[in-house]
Amino acid sequence: MVPLSLLIWIALETALYLAIARLGLQADWAYAAAGAVGGILGMRAGIVAITWMFGMAFASPAPRLGAGQTARLMLEEYLAFLFTFIIVLPFERLWMPADRPRAGQEPILLVHGYGCSRGVWWLLRRRLEAAGHSVASLSLTPPYASMGKLEPLLNARIEALCKATGSPQVQLLAHSMGGLICRSYLARHGRDRVSRLLTLATPHHGTELARLGFGRNAREMEAGSLWLSDMAGEPLNVPTISLRNAYDNYIMPQDNQRLAGARDIELPPVGHLAMLYDRQVAALLIDCCTEGKKTQ
Repeated sequence: MVPLSLLIWIALETALYLAIARLGLQADWAYAAAGAVGGILGMRAGIVAITWMFGMAFASPAPRLGAGQTARLMLEEYLAFLFTFIIVLPFERLWMPADRPRAGQEPILLVHGYGCSRGVWWLLRRRLEAAGHSVASLSLTPPYASMGKLEPLLNARIEALCKATGSPQVQLLAHSMGGLICRSYLARHGRDRVSRLLTLATPHHGTELARLGFGRNAREMEAGSLWLSDMAGEPLNVPTISLRNAYDNYIMPQDNQRLAGARDIELPPVGHLAMLYDRQVAALLIDCCTEGKKTQ
């Protein structure tokens, strides 16, 4: 499970920094602890910096942002990265209690992206529920498996959700890689159980950053991969909205988020993880989901 693996990783990383400080530098415990915190924060700053370097190097044409706005985007993304992977996901059960979909109401099923779990939706789920929606989620594990092996988990969750609520269909709202798994589901099972698909910063045509990723699913998200080529031949069989981030730091070139046959909506400038916490993005998603609810 992702939360447990993150806890183990953070514990091992902390132990390594403490050992370096204590044994290698002969630092006392106070300095060793400060060094461990600095190491954890610095390592993650480096990871986020790499995503922005790739995002800018392979950027699609878009209006340039000012230096201040660019710095704000980077800082917000860094804070979102720290918050998500150090505070939220390792302690997912504290942030994300069990789903509470409502009987007789079509649910919105939230599908997370690469390397994450259902915990990333903790705030957006609250906002959707506050707007009157019935919401559910799932975790796709193991996190670095082929997307074809993760799709059956989505199928099982959809069937269980329809049975539990009495609704014949669900709306799918997916972030990043989750949108590709939703498309894989639709290609295999058709539209009977799905009324609409909303993808949020999904690499429909791949991303250059996937070359640095771990796992089979990262290889499948590389631009030009066989998996993506096969998926490109599958027609969209449900109404689909692609919410595209022109300044994304994970999906690049950013225009790879465009999907033929889908309604294209450009998001406000925001980081790839920070969008899950952004009020403007939440308002857009709530409007899209409400619009779908009205057309049923």
